[in-house]
Amino acid sequence: MILLDGKKLNGEIADGLKKKIEESGIRPTLAIIQVGNVEESNAYIRHKKSYGERIGANVVHIVLASDIPETELINKINELNNDSGVNGIIVQLPISKHLDKNKVIESVSPMKDVDGLHSINAGKVFSDDLTGVTPATPKGVISLLKHYGIKIEGKRALVIGKSMLVGKPVAMLLLREGATVTIAHSKTENLKDVVKESDIVVVAVGKAGLITKEMVREGQVIVDVGTNSVEGEKTLEEIPTRKLVGDVAFDEVKDIVYAISPVPGGAGPMTVASLFENLVEVSLKK
Repeated sequence: MILLDGKKLNGEIADGLKKKIEESGIRPTLAIIQVGNVEESNAYIRHKKSYGERIGANVVHIVLASDIPETELINKINELNNDSGVNGIIVQLPISKHLDKNKVIESVSPMKDVDGLHSINAGKVFSDDLTGVTPATPKGVISLLKHYGIKIEGKRALVIGKSMLVGKPVAMLLLREGATVTIAHSKTENLKDVVKESDIVVVAVGKAGLITKEMVREGQVIVDVGTNSVEGEKTLEEIPTRKLVGDVAFDEVKDIVYAISPVPGGAGPMTVASLFENLVEVSLKK
């Protein structure tokens, strides 16, 4: 079994980006806008700050009140859009429910949208236009497969999940690489059979243990993008701990398939690496 180790590749990409920044003489600046104080978001932002420091990028963390009016948030984004010293902007999701997520994302300049979530960048992925910013998580999935020498061209690829964040764009990127792509979702009948006949399976649903050993076969490659917090072992005080798992029952599947990504340590670190790859790319275009 080949472990698709995103954490290791994340480090190798960091070394390459650091060298690229040093050679260019440009220090890219990423602005992270956080609405409210969500602990999960805090953890993700810490990773991004740490990665930025490692490669020599500047990360500006802007924390706004959870009840901020939408117009005020968009005004702040526009300020950053017009700031020539800021190369990339991300709005850390999730944001407060009273805010229109799509409207907020669309207010980020497509040229500074290093998450690749703006409809212009998404549209370029779907139209095979390489001039846009590729969404970070799907880009990371493809990078992971390529790094470990997984052949994509001519293979039957299955994407489970149809979100605009991961499912649909990763399907388009697999198609670009020459795979024959199927998208499965909650309405898909006989999912077990669809999974079993696929060569590459990318799972991005958010349902722990969705893919079990009965659904897989030898020779398959599985990339698990799901992140689920489940109950873990109990502490001495009999209080259950929480642990992070993917959509795949990793322990029972890993000894059957050809290659698999772990959770944590697979697609997650690749998302961060791809985000900073995008930041460096847009910085050097100036």
